[in-house]
Amino acid sequence: MPESLNTELSHKLSEREETERRHERWEAVIEILEVVVLAIVAVATAWTGFQATKWDGQQSLLYGRASADRFKADAAATYGGQLLAADVGIFTAWLQAHAAKDTALESQYARRFTPDYATAFHAWLKTDPFVNPKAPPGPATMTAYRNPYFAEATRLNGQASSIFDQGSAARETGDKYVRDTVLFASVLFMVALAQRLKVRAARITLNVVAFGVLVYVLTSVLSLPRI
Repeated sequence: MPESLNTELSHKLSEREETERRHERWEAVIEILEVVVLAIVAVATAWTGFQATKWDGQQSLLYGRASADRFKADAAATYGGQLLAADVGIFTAWLQAHAAKDTALESQYARRFTPDYATAFHAWLKTDPFVNPKAPPGPATMTAYRNPYFAEATRLNGQASSIFDQGSAARETGDKYVRDTVLFASVLFMVALAQRLKVRAARITLNVVAFGVLVYVLTSVLSLPRI
């Protein structure tokens, strides 16, 4: 065999060996990157699942607290209404005694008012209601009247609304963690699929897409509140 032909064959063999070595190096690099991505995704998936569960528990806790405050508000409003009804009943009796000009009975009824209603009652008398047509119809309509149980019911309802909104926010946060868990699962699927591809370009393309999704999801997770 001519020496020139031997040289050409040796050169071609060297080129083929070099190509195979480059291919093996690329395979090794890609496999390392895939393992790193899979490791990150495995840890991140466990973390987002844990956070989703914690936020679901937080939602239930906050909704429970809001419901408890609603019950307390209803109880306060009911008791306040009962006190007001009792004061109005006594006030009606006072009006009858006043119409009968029974001052002793008037004084007896006036002493039976609750302190808050008594304050409004005396303020109402100062408006000269039996002469002044513009006077309020009764003590309960006076700005001086303050029913502490109505005020407590208002406070508790406002507090319940605020806590309920916090529960809704916790639910939304939990939903976002669930969404990110699903996206992490899609990254796992794409990397697993890429490992089965024989065409290098297709494998690299799919891994690039998976890595892009991974970066997006990690950014999303890092922006979410944690418990």
